[in-house]
Amino acid sequence: MLQVVTRVEVMSEHPEKMTDTTARATVSHPDHSDHADPWAMQLVIRRNKQDPASHIAVLEAAGASVVRLLDDQRVTAHDGQWAQAVAHWRAGWIRKVARRAENKRWDDVQALPGVNAGSENAEVRAFVPGPLAPLPPELKKLQVGGTEFPRLQESAHHDAVVTVEVTPEVELSTGKAAAQVGHAAQLAYEQLIQRVADRDATALQVLTSWRHDDFRIRVAAPSLTAWRETDRPVRVVDAGLTEVAGATETSRAYW
Repeated sequence: MLQVVTRVEVMSEHPEKMTDTTARATVSHPDHSDHADPWAMQLVIRRNKQDPASHIAVLEAAGASVVRLLDDQRVTAHDGQWAQAVAHWRAGWIRKVARRAENKRWDDVQALPGVNAGSENAEVRAFVPGPLAPLPPELKKLQVGGTEFPRLQESAHHDAVVTVEVTPEVELSTGKAAAQVGHAAQLAYEQLIQRVADRDATALQVLTSWRHDDFRIRVAAPSLTAWRETDRPVRVVDAGLTEVAGATETSRAYW
């Protein structure tokens, strides 16, 4: 089962003292207790056997769907109907679980509360977080493991505001990578929100441009040398419960 156990951690308690090189958002193995009943954000990837989406396009759609949900007024408004659920999820370990659906099963999950995003011919729906169990039957029946899409092309979104890089050090399945890109996109969004709250004019410009672009992202696969020699403001370190052994840096984001 693709289950990423993580938490969001901004590595400074004083954002106003951060510099471009010290402001680092990470997702890492949590050092606090989780909720008694763990929660997760479910991501469902649409699969079309006749016209399969590429691996990169699926990752881009996944990242955008996460941020579009988090920025939705039903989350951001004080009395938003999804605000309490998202706040509860954020207070525990941040989990994302990627599943796949096609045909009627894809149509069925559209009735559940969530937000869709697309990239090229890929489409992903991010759902309002909820308990890992029990799941709505429309989600429970969907397969988690073995979610893989063709690795045929690079991103076409060269003008995207935010770029997410995926590690070249280990090969991740499309499902696992979708969750990791979702983490990186979420952390980029939350770091920008925090910087805007601290009256950072540049962050406001970036966030405004990203929002106007429907939170589209570009996913890149850097060379091993570039990955090891380049630093980014957002880093995701997976807890190592599935696919990777031990704590592993899986994705990064920058703008």
